[in-house]
Amino acid sequence: MQRYIEKFLRYLEIEKNYSKHTLVNYHIDLNEFMKFIDAMPIEKVNYLTLRKYLAAMKEKSLQNRSLARKLASLRSFFKFLCREGLLKENPTVSLATLKLEKKLPVFLTEIEINSLLEAPSQDDASGLRDRAIMETLYSTGMRVSELAGLNIENIDFISGVVKVLGKGKKERLLPIGDKAILAIRAYLKKRPKESQNLFLNKNYGRLTDRGVRLIINKYIKIVSSKERVSPHTLRHSFATHLLNRGADLRSVQELLGHANLSTTQIYTHLTTQRLKDVYDKAHPRA
Repeated sequence: MQRYIEKFLRYLEIEKNYSKHTLVNYHIDLNEFMKFIDAMPIEKVNYLTLRKYLAAMKEKSLQNRSLARKLASLRSFFKFLCREGLLKENPTVSLATLKLEKKLPVFLTEIEINSLLEAPSQDDASGLRDRAIMETLYSTGMRVSELAGLNIENIDFISGVVKVLGKGKKERLLPIGDKAILAIRAYLKKRPKESQNLFLNKNYGRLTDRGVRLIINKYIKIVSSKERVSPHTLRHSFATHLLNRGADLRSVQELLGHANLSTTQIYTHLTTQRLKDVYDKAHPRA
């Protein structure tokens, strides 16, 4: 089975352009399943085997979301094996999809966002960097991982556009606002070392995803008392504020880099204030 797993992962990396993070998760899930079936030949795996495996995972107190991911990994793996002619039947076909509770993303109000963006000190390069990071995230709606991968050459300071490398190694161009550009310029002017990397850590290397998250979490704790607030909240706030101010869903989908419109639609449920305002102005009995 190990040989099949390696073949499958190469396919995901080369032909499907899956990210390293996704490939790591698939590798973990499939190796875990391989250990469970032990010496059983892959051809002998059936519906009952898979049910026993999911039951064993459930006993480990895994949440439904984690189980759903493991099931998705197995579905993709067995579908690949059948398409390649390595298996005659797909044992995952009869497995029911796990129902997941949809959690609405947490977002900050415009006043809270302003407080967050103004929290870093502007007296040193570190504070200027932190301000530029948060201004860029809120201005563009890009993911933390996309921001961490930015080089200076990715930003067109004249046109106000930034090129990011998103999920599946897909590039997209995003507009970036004047305030974010000014914050980046201020940081670049003050930082002590030249580098092609846009945001640097204390050792002047590229700032990692984890580093960005630690920075933002520090300021979030200062200005917000809301639960479940995270660096991703800036992305949620970006999408929510655009929709509240009249942006259409398709445009927001493109800006966020969502493959499916259904992923973007969750933001239409976050706040009804704009609809209430329209209702109050338009309905004769409001």
